[in-house]
Amino acid sequence: MPTYVRTDKCDGCKDEDKVYCMYICPHDLMLLDKDGSKTGHAMKALNQEPEQCWECYACVKACPKQAIECRHYADVVPLGASVQPLRKTDSIIWSIKFRNGNTKRFQFPVRTTPEGSADPYGGEPEANMDELADHGTLFTKSTHDCDLDQFIES
Repeated sequence: MPTYVRTDKCDGCKDEDKVYCMYICPHDLMLLDKDGSKTGHAMKALNQEPEQCWECYACVKACPKQAIECRHYADVVPLGASVQPLRKTDSIIWSIKFRNGNTKRFQFPVRTTPEGSADPYGGEPEANMDELADHGTLFTKSTHDCDLDQFIES
């Protein structure tokens, strides 16, 4: 089920350095309606193509105002229940509120690596773009030093 923004809670991340749902959405679906021309609500976020939503819940978890929600599947939460994550610096707390008013909370740790500190090359040297352009060399290039004689039958 695609996400939707509760305009009564969304403030367009006005006190933040970025609009979190736009920043985190892997499919670039979230949009800030600056002038209100799309939703009638200025400075509110929206899912501009709900049918394209991957249902990854990245925007739901990232929203500092808990303004993004979604209808969940019955195998996740029973009919009429709601789920809302609360993002903390070290964990995410998922709160499930059932129709009868009972609430259950589940806390899961999040990564401990600070944002922007991941090593995309995993300790390996950066790619040489000139070598990548030459497909013949790339195909025949050995990337690891190994003794090929071990693979030859004697």
